[in-house]
Amino acid sequence: MPRDLSLRNSFDRVADLYDEVRPGYPVKLYEDLVALSGIPAGGRVLEVGCGPGIATVELARRGYAVTAVEIGSEMAARAREKCREYSNVRVETVSFEHWPLELEAFDLVVSASAFHWVSPGVKYAKSAAALRPGGSLALFWNRSPGFPADLRAALDEIYREEAPELADAGHEDLEVVIQRPIDELEASGLFSDVAVRRYPWALTCTAARYAKLIQTYSDHLALPADARARLAGRIEALVRELGGTIERPYVSVLYVARRR
Repeated sequence: MPRDLSLRNSFDRVADLYDEVRPGYPVKLYEDLVALSGIPAGGRVLEVGCGPGIATVELARRGYAVTAVEIGSEMAARAREKCREYSNVRVETVSFEHWPLELEAFDLVVSASAFHWVSPGVKYAKSAAALRPGGSLALFWNRSPGFPADLRAALDEIYREEAPELADAGHEDLEVVIQRPIDELEASGLFSDVAVRRYPWALTCTAARYAKLIQTYSDHLALPADARARLAGRIEALVRELGGTIERPYVSVLYVARRR
């Protein structure tokens, strides 16, 4: 199903919560990103959809000059604050579609958990145009392989009762999800040598943190506020009944491709 791009700025109204509870990415992912992309020391990076600066600050502290593009004003403000000690970071409040293209100006284009929110007709073409010859595009996401069956069943019951429109959310086959960017990169005809790396890990969430975390998902933000609050409250209560914490499994997936 095509993604509803009208929801892409919904995160801005929960920017504080997003910054508080959304997890980052493994250190090894950044190490592999640098090695696979071949970015030179002090190279220029264009970040698409920086959010509150979770990846931005990691790139800045490695010495890269980062131009970060973010559609949400509240998210952009948090990214600027997070990177305030780095003079090599510039955060622009604009969508990638409307960002004034700097032609062949960057060694690396990066997008962390945001590239799926860019218009399909723009994301690969504009990224390629912004890259110097031989530059690289690096995309990464935190994907979830899902909860154990018993916990998933208990959560599904709550969703069916409180938010039936989300009852099947998150049930798409993980391998299908991971393959999709590979297919898109290859179909674009603009990139080659696609490298993919996976990093399994898990986040231990208290009941309160997990209830907050789900309220930063775009499909949950589309719910009416009262329905979202009831859903979060019931899920928080369930986690408390199960001992107060749950382990949220993740697989961070990195894709690095070279501009043709």
